Amino acid sequence: MADDPKVPSEIPAIQEYVDAWIKRRGDYWSPLSQYARLAEEVGELGRELNFQFGDKPRAAKDAAGSIADELGDVLFIVILLANYLGIDLASALTATLKKYEGRAQS
Repeated sequence: MADDPKVPSEIPAIQEYVDAWIKRRGDYWSPLSQYARLAEEVGELGRELNFQFGDKPRAAKDAAGSIADELGDVLFIVILLANYLGIDLASALTATLKKYEGRAQS
């Protein structure tokens, strides 16, 4: 494909940075524990999106949150999981974009 999307090379640098960061503070959790944490963070993102854009009003007992914070949490866990499993996220994203491009052309 001549118009292949070029994923920024910064993604590998981000993965390396997070790898060094997590190793300074301990070590990686198992993939299943990371997945459980990812599910939790995605739920928190969904809750915040619902408060800001959905029909559920934020109750007084609900702490104010931030969509950017929740997306950051999700991204962090995705990077941790990819690192643990030895997955290059830039390559994975490039393959995903090609897959979606192929679907759009069908």
